[in-house]
Amino acid sequence: MDAAARDARFWDGVSRKYAARPVADVAGYERTLERTRAHLKPSDVVLEFGSGTGTTAVKLAPSVARYVATDIAPAMTEIGRDKAAAANIGNVTFEAGRPQDGRWNDGEYDAVIGFNVLHLIADRKPVFAAVHRMLKPGGLFISKTPCLSDMSPLLGVMVRMVVGGMRLTGKAPSLAFFSAKQLESEIEAAGFKIVERALLGSKRGDVRPFLVAKRA
Repeated sequence: MDAAARDARFWDGVSRKYAARPVADVAGYERTLERTRAHLKPSDVVLEFGSGTGTTAVKLAPSVARYVATDIAPAMTEIGRDKAAAANIGNVTFEAGRPQDGRWNDGEYDAVIGFNVLHLIADRKPVFAAVHRMLKPGGLFISKTPCLSDMSPLLGVMVRMVVGGMRLTGKAPSLAFFSAKQLESEIEAAGFKIVERALLGSKRGDVRPFLVAKRA
């Protein structure tokens, strides 16, 4: 079983527990939604990858014309469908898959969103290439994700040790370490220009940069 299949099985297994977990930084999350909405138009078609159980999709979909929420774990997308139905949000669809699977049309989307997911992807290059293909010229890639190499050295060592041990028994997903500087370089190398960067968390030591990148 490859890493993607193992990760999908892991997230399927924890989907209900994940859905019940409250947002850790509500104020930071609301600021992230606010900044994201500022870049979206009512006519936009948006795709989100790593959408999890659909909380962000349900909150952002009313601001655009059509919203496609995707996740590697089918169980996550099922929960997302239930949330959208309960909220009576009719312009969002939930689909299982990865950006690089080629299931979504090139040049179709005004914005592609990836929140709290890039650090869970070992090989980001094909993901960024797929995002670039899916976006219209001038379209936006909006992301926010933990840059774990920017944590304090001691905390970084602890996270590596704990997660490494848990992965051996299938109790943790893939986890990638990179800095904000490295992440920006990777995004720019994929054909984007960074047009906004911010730290929107309300807690000290926030290592989750909010980035808006325009497709060249």
